[in-house]
Amino acid sequence: MTVRLHSGRARPRSRLYVPREEYSPIAAINTTPLIDMMLVLLIMFIMAIPLSTHKVPLDIPQGSGPADTRLVHRLDIDAAGRAIWNGRIVTDAELHTQLLTAAADPADPALHFNPDSEARYARVDQVLADVQRAGITRLGLVDGQRFANALDR
Repeated sequence: MTVRLHSGRARPRSRLYVPREEYSPIAAINTTPLIDMMLVLLIMFIMAIPLSTHKVPLDIPQGSGPADTRLVHRLDIDAAGRAIWNGRIVTDAELHTQLLTAAADPADPALHFNPDSEARYARVDQVLADVQRAGITRLGLVDGQRFANALDR
């Protein structure tokens, strides 16, 4: 079969040429937008996962055991981010020294950690990382109810 062109010449009909009369709708789903959305979500997850995994791993026992009469050190973080060791404000260098001394003490004293609920998370995270690097194995979080109340606001 041949098709006549405007110039009057005949040309052979190819399989790529389809006359307008033979057009029909294609019954298939266009998957390009779906693939685009999948790639956008993948990029968002790749960027969000490192933010949610930034944690300082601490092995903290759950439950309450018998009362312990061993020596206890208290470490507070106030709202301004200052470290308070046993009621005395200390610098970061002094805090590091106190933590190393407590970790090396053969009496194995416990450390009660009490950050203020208004203290910046980055500062609390930094102090907890220092506690872990010093080798403190007995850590108690004191007055966690204030944090629960702060989350309810």
